[in-house]
Amino acid sequence: MRKQQILNKEIESFDFQSGGEASSNLKNILRKLGVSAQIVRKTAIVTYELEMNVVIHSLGGEITALISEDELEIRVDDDGPGIADLDKAFTAGYSTASDEIREMGFGAGMGLVNVKRYADQIDVKSSLGEGTHVKVIIKLSS
Repeated sequence: MRKQQILNKEIESFDFQSGGEASSNLKNILRKLGVSAQIVRKTAIVTYELEMNVVIHSLGGEITALISEDELEIRVDDDGPGIADLDKAFTAGYSTASDEIREMGFGAGMGLVNVKRYADQIDVKSSLGEGTHVKVIIKLSS
């Protein structure tokens, strides 16, 4: 079975009201498709973290999910400042979030750390001034 798109959602910068919708929608789609609860949970965490990174750090973007017989692919593309230091971005506790964002309870520096923890594969491409592109693979069988 070739990959089939099951989600495509625009994400707006600083839209905390809608932040988490893509993650919730994808979780519901996967449940209806009969995907195991463990995989749904991992996917929800990964998707939420990526979605909120777009809300917090970019000028907006898009999240897309594709599914095949054996894996789920999540792609996030944003228009933003890019990530200056990818190694630091994968360090627990490192964050470039503003004080305002931290006061709202976000920006703890665990976003990409959690994505890496729950993804089977992750590929991040980021260019300063050109945005960030993330591709995550989650295997559907243990």
